[in-house]
Amino acid sequence: SPEFTMLELYQAYADYTDMMKVVEALFSQVTLSVFGSSKITYQGNEYDLTPPYPRLSYTALFKENTGFDVWDEERVKKAYSEKTGVEKSKVYEHWHAVDKLFEWHCEEALKGPVFIIDYPVEMSPLAKQKKSDPRLVERFECFLAGMEVANAFTELNDPLEQRKRFEEQLKRAKETEIPRVLDEDYVEALSYGMPPAGGLGIGIDRLIMFFTNTATIRDVILFPLLKAKE
Repeated sequence: SPEFTMLELYQAYADYTDMMKVVEALFSQVTLSVFGSSKITYQGNEYDLTPPYPRLSYTALFKENTGFDVWDEERVKKAYSEKTGVEKSKVYEHWHAVDKLFEWHCEEALKGPVFIIDYPVEMSPLAKQKKSDPRLVERFECFLAGMEVANAFTELNDPLEQRKRFEEQLKRAKETEIPRVLDEDYVEALSYGMPPAGGLGIGIDRLIMFFTNTATIRDVILFPLLKAKE
């Protein structure tokens, strides 16, 4: 929705684990302030927002629910093709297919609150890589009632690595005819220096859905997109 409401924040000298603590403190305190309890019922199910929240690996959860891992291009294409009816040879972007398969096979079961952590680097070009596994980045998404309500990561502050990521995106774009341009201004800004930082975005409308026991986001967006009168 073009009117989606987002709360964003950045914290210098922090990482994604610090952002998890912010989410836990914010969600639990707001729930306590509004309802007088850390427990809330949404669409007939009870949720407890008392910290800490479980942390589950994106790649491990993907494999657990699909039977293959995110790097298995043939299996990913085959599964996406079977789900959508698109010919396997025309599945245009591997990581787009991975993202959709995760949505179809994993997200609905994420009652939460739960942090899904450590995404593949190709899916998160602005996030810093994990030292223990360079295929992954320090990123999480927080799910609540099967909905993504927050997204955060340790910010990538290396301009050379950022340029490399953008160039890899452009290469994939040429192969798939997805229009993209390299953000030279962003890379230049990083080259002047940026401290280590954690960044966080929270979907306010989805939280309002949860707090008001509303089934559709359209009913809580302040200025929803409307069809023209005939």
